[in-house]
Amino acid sequence: MDTNFAAINIVASDLARSIAFYRLLGLDFVIDADHPTHASAELPNGVHVMLDAQEAVMQFAPTWSPPTGSSRVAFAFDAPSAEAVDALHAALVNAGYESMRKPWSAEWGIRYATILDPDGVPADIQASL
Repeated sequence: MDTNFAAINIVASDLARSIAFYRLLGLDFVIDADHPTHASAELPNGVHVMLDAQEAVMQFAPTWSPPTGSSRVAFAFDAPSAEAVDALHAALVNAGYESMRKPWSAEWGIRYATILDPDGVPADIQASL
């Protein structure tokens, strides 16, 4: 059976706030005109990152409930430089998003920072040193 990985779907408690967060990280979300509780951003490789409001998910999965505890998923975003990691981390914190880990330089030569999206999903920002 031939398949192609097509999309990552994130359930958002506040669709507008999630769109704003991921736009700061470079994802260009478009809200579906026919379904305003759904938004999608296409990545260069054709894969989509999709956001669905909780109420939309409840329409087709009525027993769904928000997860509790730590996230099992994290996203990573490449930045052009270590300085850009620091600047983007500061911009996201200044925009009201929670930092999980301030910028730090790993011994293996990568500058990292981790910001939580509005629903607590970690987003790593990284660049080679």
